[in-house]
Amino acid sequence: MAVYNNFEDLPVWKEAKDLAVQIYKITKEEKFKRDYGLSEQIRRAAVSVSSNIAEGFERSSRKEFIRSLNI
Repeated sequence: MAVYNNFEDLPVWKEAKDLAVQIYKITKEEKFKRDYGLSEQIRRAAVSVSSNIAEGFERSSRKEFIRSLNI
């Protein structure tokens, strides 16, 4: 099993970050520009995935990290 020293090295965090970048690109399209509330909600949700991973990684226990991944 690999050992990671920081959350930026986690493959799952990298995927979540890439997802957020893709979501931002998609929500800049004309379809989403018309509904500002929806595009902002989708963007916040996409960013929260990588944020939860990072926050959980920084917690003191493996149990809390797993809990944050479930969120």
